[in-house]
Amino acid sequence: QVQLVESGGGLVQAGGSLRLSCAASGLTFSSYSMGWFRQAPGKERVFVASISTSGITRYADSVKGRFTISRDNAKNTVYLQMNSLKPEDTAVYYCASDRGIATVKPSNYDYWGQGTQVTVSS
Repeated sequence: QVQLVESGGGLVQAGGSLRLSCAASGLTFSSYSMGWFRQAPGKERVFVASISTSGITRYADSVKGRFTISRDNAKNTVYLQMNSLKPEDTAVYYCASDRGIATVKPSNYDYWGQGTQVTVSS
């Protein structure tokens, strides 16, 4: 059974930092591209960042230069380092796995975590 478990969310002031983690089990982690998505209240789930099996990264324009995605295949974990946080970054953040190449479309991802809340106060 595949499980993705996010952690590291919380409340932070604008300009602060958080690091999200997503621990995977039940799949060959190194064979999956991984992505982070977020969903604000009343809005659709949108792409934040992805990392391929070979380490190629991709970012949404809104987070480029502030967020960094990385992975540790030995720990079956993907991370999202978030710096210079803004109130508009407030959302539930989800990690997801993609057996193919990492894309920006949520529908292309196979498995999802339960999400972790990130709240940025102004």
